[in-house]
Amino acid sequence: MSKLLVIVGSTRPARAADRVVPWVMSRVRAHDAFEDELADLRDWPLPIFAEHMGTIGDLSDPTYSEPIVRAWNKTVKQADAYLVITPEYNHSLPGALKNAIDSVWLSFGFRNKPVAAVGYSSGVGAGIRAIEHLAHVFIEADAVPLRSTVLIPFVGTAFGEDGEPLDPETGIRLEVMLDDLAWWSAALEKARAGGELAPGSSRARAALAALKAGG
Repeated sequence: MSKLLVIVGSTRPARAADRVVPWVMSRVRAHDAFEDELADLRDWPLPIFAEHMGTIGDLSDPTYSEPIVRAWNKTVKQADAYLVITPEYNHSLPGALKNAIDSVWLSFGFRNKPVAAVGYSSGVGAGIRAIEHLAHVFIEADAVPLRSTVLIPFVGTAFGEDGEPLDPETGIRLEVMLDDLAWWSAALEKARAGGELAPGSSRARAALAALKAGG
């Protein structure tokens, strides 16, 4: 069973995420492919990213600048797949979410693992531009962002009194996304177990160093 880390990207007081998260988690827990963990960034007050080689300590087990950064890296690395719930701020993702992704440094915690996203907004945009930017960020983190997403426009009126979305397509999209996430998680777990290449940046540096050494 894949370990799925659900990351809540908004830390804003009175956030609309509190309408979305309970529904998403209920569907995740009803899906038989995942062992889930909720990582609400409100509970992870990470410092603004300022890590450097002087804060790392032992490269094989980095200490980082603060214990919470080390704990965050371990939490991310222990997961097999990720589901990010995000609003859209100024046509992009929240700063706290970007900082949390940036803080996964040298542990390569996201590497070769699938990431899906649920986006929402108070207007018609439904977080699509945040998700598009999120995909670019996760590609750089060596993760595998999925095409299937869930988009919730007009989030303030999107859910009924029972906590379920009023538009049935929203639930269908989430089920499709979870199925895709489970498939990719299983496929990538098998691939990782068969052996992984070192990160491309590391291989390139090694090749350049060898070339220079050879004259």
